[in-house]
Amino acid sequence: MFNLTLTELATRLAQGDFSSVELTQAYLDRIQALDSQYNSFITLAADSALEQAKQADELRKKGQVGLLSGLPIAHKDLFCTAGLKTSCGSKMLDNFISPYNATLVERLNQAGAVTLGKTNMDEFAMGSSNESSYYGPVRNPWDTDRVPGGSSGGSAAAVAARLVPACTGSDTGGSIRQPAALCGITGLKPTYGRISRYGMVAYASSFDQAGPMTRSAEDAALMLQVMAGLDPLDSTSADQPVPDYRAHLNDSLAGLKIGLPKEYFAEGLDPGIAQQVQAAIQEFERMGAQVKEVSLPNTELCIPAYYILAPAEASSNLSRFDGVRYGYRCESPVDLEDLYKRSRGEGFGSEVKRRIMVGTYALSEGFYDAYYRKAQQIRRMIQQDFLTVLKDVDVIMAPTTPQPAFKLGEKNSDPVAMYMEDIYTLSLNLAGLPGMSIPCGQSQGLPVGLQIIGSYFSEAKLLNIAHQFQLATDWHQQSPAGL
Repeated sequence: MFNLTLTELATRLAQGDFSSVELTQAYLDRIQALDSQYNSFITLAADSALEQAKQADELRKKGQVGLLSGLPIAHKDLFCTAGLKTSCGSKMLDNFISPYNATLVERLNQAGAVTLGKTNMDEFAMGSSNESSYYGPVRNPWDTDRVPGGSSGGSAAAVAARLVPACTGSDTGGSIRQPAALCGITGLKPTYGRISRYGMVAYASSFDQAGPMTRSAEDAALMLQVMAGLDPLDSTSADQPVPDYRAHLNDSLAGLKIGLPKEYFAEGLDPGIAQQVQAAIQEFERMGAQVKEVSLPNTELCIPAYYILAPAEASSNLSRFDGVRYGYRCESPVDLEDLYKRSRGEGFGSEVKRRIMVGTYALSEGFYDAYYRKAQQIRRMIQQDFLTVLKDVDVIMAPTTPQPAFKLGEKNSDPVAMYMEDIYTLSLNLAGLPGMSIPCGQSQGLPVGLQIIGSYFSEAKLLNIAHQFQLATDWHQQSPAGL
């Protein structure tokens, strides 16, 4: 049962091989038995999950079946879920029970999905290793001494460990794709605005994008079908029609034009990852694709630009957490200033404080033009690089990460080294483009991710390409030892 994909589970439910209540209970039991090894969940919603499953079974008997009826999923713990804690992996929100559902959560609920719980994450989505969580680090199921990636590491680890067939994640600088690569699963970051951000606690509002984290591209298409679409509650959601993402999964790839950016295959890339990515490209050539080298010349500027702009937005977004309205409040403040200082000082972790200070500095008088404005100009240059290349090719393919999953604690003393883990993913968020990571091999016995990048709102094409690769290979079916 636990090795079945979301799509396969939907078929088995329709056939009556088991009920949603039986399926949900089996996953809840598995989480309770195994998650102590991975720490992938913050909250387990057993009672409400079983109630949702019971309702799904009753509706199925009446012939009322949604796309995800009775299928168990979990949410990254920055999506507001009515009646459940939404902590963002932070002490600041450890006591926050959301009074409403995020639009994404509401749509999945309406499609019949069963919420098993909320997954662990880097605090306020700030991190590349899932070590900054107030609830402790998440461990990679492939090697529990290694990180799962971040910030959606809890979601990635839970899917990889077969604790849940699919999860939601969010991607601000690679936080869906990077952990998907390190944990050997499929992760899709849609075009900015494709999925509503209403009810998603913001890190950097012009970068944040929700997306599905699943075992396969077929499952990602199923999830995206429900999650995507215009939302009147989110002014940044795109007024674009939602295609049938599953309709073209089996289209031929003959004639597909693939661009390989030379900057992504330069110094710093693990040789094992380079070898596996090149082998994946050769597989696409066997399917009839054409490959050419391309250039994204401003790639090296993506990290400095991102780490000015995203912290600047974080500085603004996180100013609301002041100990006054909701969230953590310090004990016995002597005055209002003391309340602000100690509530924020005690409620935020070190990485969040670091990014708030960087962002506040970049926005301060005298430094705005030198840093923030210049970073915005670089952002436009990076976007233009992609748009120029994507006029000549259908998609860009590259490694998702420069190395396989690294050891827990290995980069904690060097924030810059940690930031470099996102060198291949950040630029898509700067440009607002869609991208996904799929398993394409192993290096040092650990998963390797292939990144596929497309034009705006080309998610259907990306899913088609990924699905065809997964029909030809079995890397997405590989699981950690003993699972």
